[in-house]
Amino acid sequence: MNQKESKGSLLCCQCNVPLNRGQVTISYLGSEFPVELPKCPACGQVYITEDLALGKMLQVEKALEDK
Repeated sequence: MNQKESKGSLLCCQCNVPLNRGQVTISYLGSEFPVELPKCPACGQVYITEDLALGKMLQVEKALEDK
């Protein structure tokens, strides 16, 4: 999902509304992880930062694949 920043807040590019932090569930290889991330209150799309995707999520992905 493409996002844009406006005055310090993230906006959903589809709905053009500010994202709110909320509980979401990330699933990978049959495992689920509850996390709090920015998401669109209108369409439900979730924003995952590059740092999160290439950092913590990549570590979890590798650990799960090694099982």
